[in-house]
Amino acid sequence: MNAIYIMWLRQLKRYFRSKARIFGSIGQPLLFLVALGFGFGPTFAKAGEGDYIQFLTPGIITMSILFTALFSGIEIIWDRQFGFLKETLVAPVSRFEIVIGKTLGGATVAVFQGLIIAIAAMFIGFKPQDIWTLPLALLIMMLIAILFAALGTAIASVLDDMQGFQLIMNFLVMPLFFLSGALFPLDESPGFIQVIAMINPLSYGVDALRGVFLGVTHFGYTTDLLVLGILTAVVWSIGSYLFSRIEV
Repeated sequence: MNAIYIMWLRQLKRYFRSKARIFGSIGQPLLFLVALGFGFGPTFAKAGEGDYIQFLTPGIITMSILFTALFSGIEIIWDRQFGFLKETLVAPVSRFEIVIGKTLGGATVAVFQGLIIAIAAMFIGFKPQDIWTLPLALLIMMLIAILFAALGTAIASVLDDMQGFQLIMNFLVMPLFFLSGALFPLDESPGFIQVIAMINPLSYGVDALRGVFLGVTHFGYTTDLLVLGILTAVVWSIGSYLFSRIEV
């Protein structure tokens, strides 16, 4: 347990030491929120769908969590190149504890950034349906963060260069985000988009968070939480196995 805490704390220290990293990581989600929210808001309202800021915000919160959680895996490659990973792996602690700490650290940072976006959204017009649903929203945000932090760890565990990791992340991030229903209602989407959304794990995170904040879901709470829970367990197990196979 001590190793888990140390790795978790180390991830947080790395994040909070860099103010540029903090502001840079929330800049893109805020840009999407303001530009798309106000740009497409009138069109969304004319189509009879209501306030676009309300609809869009859960998707942008999820986007912020996705980006940060996935890219947390690059810390493994960074540590490998500078020798810190070797020192960590030869220590008399379980590799399973190390990967749990790293994943939880990356997930905690991602949830923190999601909260920053949620608070910022309230200043530009976002109004959650019920403030008492915040604990459930945090649970969902943490599930999303752990799922994609574990995925980032799994990918980083089989790569040894940052360029390859960034290429794979860029290939994954945008399709996951744009085809999750974060920007448009899935109910009125073409059939093939709905099929893609059904196999996109981020869709269930967006849907669950939108349900908590707005009281409307596409798949249903039970399905959302079940899928997120199962996928998190599976991906975390795969990530832990791949990390344990790293040679020092």
